[in-house]
Amino acid sequence: MITVLARTVIIYTAVFGVMRLMGKRQLSDMQPFDLVVSLLIADSASAPITDGSIPLLYGLVPVLTLFLLHGFAAKLAMKSEPVRRIVNGSPVMLIREGVILEDALKAVSMTVFELFEQLRLKDVFSPVDVKYCIMETNGSLSAMKKEGGTQAERPSVLAVTDGAVVRGSLEAAGLNERELEAGLKKYADVKIKECLYVCIESDGRFVLQIKEGSRSGVPVRLSIGGAGG
Repeated sequence: MITVLARTVIIYTAVFGVMRLMGKRQLSDMQPFDLVVSLLIADSASAPITDGSIPLLYGLVPVLTLFLLHGFAAKLAMKSEPVRRIVNGSPVMLIREGVILEDALKAVSMTVFELFEQLRLKDVFSPVDVKYCIMETNGSLSAMKKEGGTQAERPSVLAVTDGAVVRGSLEAAGLNERELEAGLKKYADVKIKECLYVCIESDGRFVLQIKEGSRSGVPVRLSIGGAGG
């Protein structure tokens, strides 16, 4: 028991020191490279603690090696733009002037539903109110709202995502699929399957963006009466 306790204290001290030297960062702020190195350090350090037959150095040496490799890669990334792009990646613009960039969304393996979820965390409930939205290299989103954006009384409802109806949301808006299909056909001459997304705002207006390759990739806001916005 004393041996296990001593090994745990030694490994903990070593890992704690290494992580402090790597720099203060919350998990959510880590670059993928930092996260991978941290996970490898944790895995390497745990083996000598849980298995007394493994020499202590078998845990300390990998931890120190990973720390040195991380520092070497970080210095290279600071001095070289190509290396920085390889290690950290590059920011990706997902929305420009209210338009969702489908190719960019596919490049980062994000669905429209996930994009809307992340926007809501930024207090944004409609892409048309966004001037720019960028996925940073650590996976977080940065969003700049347009000046004079809409101030809705309640959040808009995401009724369609990537050509498929979000049934629970549609019911919450007091509509069924047939009514939605009829409304889109009448006021926008578009089918549900052609829509990248359809939102129903608190004032009853539709906000939709047609998929690229259909007829238009530009979002449009339509009132129930059919007047375009």
